[in-house]
Amino acid sequence: MAKPLEESEVGISCYVSPLPGFRGILKHRYADFIVNEVDCDGNVIRLTSFDVPEEGVEAVEEEEQHPDDSDYGDKIQMFRSITGEEDAELLRGLLARISSGEAHDDAFIVLSPDADKVHRTEVHNFFKKNMRSLITDVVEVTPGDAKCVRVRFSGGGRGDMGRSGKKRKAMDDKCSKEDKRFDSRGSKGWPEHLGKFLRFHLYKENKDTQEALGVIGKMLGIQQKSFGFAGTKDKRAVTTQRVTVFKQYAKKLASLNNRLIGIKVGDFCHVQEGLVLGKLLGNRFTIVLRGVVADSDDTIKAAADALGRKGFINYFGLQRFGSGSVPTHLVGAALLRGEWKAAVGLILDPRDGDILAFFLPVEIREAREYYKESGDVEATLRQLPRYLVAERAILQCLKKCPGNYLQALKAIPRTLRMMYVHSYQSYLWNHAASMRVKKYGVDEVVLGDLVYCKGSSGGPSKPGFVEVQDIDCTDVNDDDEEDDPPIPTEKAPPVKAIDDADLAEGGYTLEDVILPLPGSRMLYPENDIASLYHELADKDSIKLTETVHAAKEFSITSMKGGYRRVFQCPSDFTWELLSYTHDDMPLVETDVDILSKSAASAEKTDESSDGSSASCSQAAAPLEEERGPLAVEAPPPRVALKLGFTLPASCYATMAIRELLKSSTSAAFHKTLNS
Repeated sequence: MAKPLEESEVGISCYVSPLPGFRGILKHRYADFIVNEVDCDGNVIRLTSFDVPEEGVEAVEEEEQHPDDSDYGDKIQMFRSITGEEDAELLRGLLARISSGEAHDDAFIVLSPDADKVHRTEVHNFFKKNMRSLITDVVEVTPGDAKCVRVRFSGGGRGDMGRSGKKRKAMDDKCSKEDKRFDSRGSKGWPEHLGKFLRFHLYKENKDTQEALGVIGKMLGIQQKSFGFAGTKDKRAVTTQRVTVFKQYAKKLASLNNRLIGIKVGDFCHVQEGLVLGKLLGNRFTIVLRGVVADSDDTIKAAADALGRKGFINYFGLQRFGSGSVPTHLVGAALLRGEWKAAVGLILDPRDGDILAFFLPVEIREAREYYKESGDVEATLRQLPRYLVAERAILQCLKKCPGNYLQALKAIPRTLRMMYVHSYQSYLWNHAASMRVKKYGVDEVVLGDLVYCKGSSGGPSKPGFVEVQDIDCTDVNDDDEEDDPPIPTEKAPPVKAIDDADLAEGGYTLEDVILPLPGSRMLYPENDIASLYHELADKDSIKLTETVHAAKEFSITSMKGGYRRVFQCPSDFTWELLSYTHDDMPLVETDVDILSKSAASAEKTDESSDGSSASCSQAAAPLEEERGPLAVEAPPPRVALKLGFTLPASCYATMAIRELLKSSTSAAFHKTLNS
């Protein structure tokens, strides 16, 4: 079986500090990795309140109402056998609103993404035969992703479809451009005194941003395009970030909290503008490393102090290159060479070394092997699960256009397909950063280093948080994944190469040194580092200054590129050693923990004021008695290291941890430590 990707294979090989590291386990629990977004004004975003603001209108709070099983039970059961539990419950909720008279003519639900056209047809036919008052069509919740079936209520039945469609089109023509851009259903007569966007803080546990918003969107009955956010957050973590949603009432969103699992929403306010990708300064990390073992506490102290003072090499972490046995930068290299069939093969072929191979159903591996041997597209599609978006998109296209591998690659959602080329650029950057450290050290700038020009009008206003982000200024970091399309950003400050006069003046420091991500508008260092880019690309039969095919999106010469700081110091850095006895003992408080503690404290104060505090103490006494003579001896205490720091939006927190531990940050490595 192939080995998981090693850091050295993608250019991650150096450290800033020569100090020894120590043992520590990263993400033993997802709650050991907490991320709070930092907005453009430097505010750390936290969930602090579930209070609903005064909106001056009677915001409708939808209640779960189930229809009479005698009317819909059999049909819902039949629908459940076709689509599954989640979509069946969505239909049940829509039917409940219809039966109670709450549903308007434009009431609708959006079912789960479904790339299988045959299955979608089966869903359409179900409604034609069994529920003629409901109309179905197909929508793309997220442009480029798998299509979804939308189920709409037609008050006049299917006999009025033509007239209803004409009315709907006339209404759509009257909508503003903004209403068309977002899902504006149910927002007619929006109060003028309220901003068009409801801004709220999204708290989630062990879920990525798109997944969490998908759940909320389904509960609200709106499409995902109505939401805006500055960056997507990692799944295996506890994160809090700002989100905006178009024309929704806070009361309606707040009512979801009792039904949401692992998700909370709060800190509501109405604003005039929605959030867009990239509109953040960075992220605040609170990380716990468990099972810490070192020669002495002094070793840990020295390493932590060095990280706070000198920082780390700003590598793109392993997450950038995927978790499978076929790293994404290898697919990117094939795309840059114009080898479309080879790129498709890398994506579809069996993967013996997948990190997730042990957890995936055998059917997935068998489906890959079946396609490799038979080339039977239709049968392979029936075997592949819907969440394998890239694979299914390719096969769906090959089914319609056999042999057209370029078109099949373009069928992959843009966010996903551009990740391959971007990861190759990151691969080159990592190797260049390592060579810069090996050849010139970590003490000072040298002749030919690239830096942002000092005092330029286009320069940053907040040093330490500035990054001309890679490729298309898309927010990419340890907890933020790429999204499309990128938003326009401020004009980047001009770049120059260090000359003799700069060295004599001493106006630039190591923190100013940057390196380019290859692109048509990038400058390269005026020293030996520049040649490394071309040498590495040449080994992969890639030319950075010319293209061998006409597909612009898979060509470096058609991309702007970007710059990235080589060295990064964490801001507001703190650390402390903790003692614990059980592996699953919580060692850091989440936003919800803090809110719960505050509510409990307030409740206790209220009880004290009415004389009920004594009963609480008496109720707790038996627990102490149970622990007494029969208590099992506690295991020996263990040591954990709690870290707190802030990084710009394009930085990987795992690379800061790597500098501290002097060991790999790969998931496979830390699983071995856990075992």
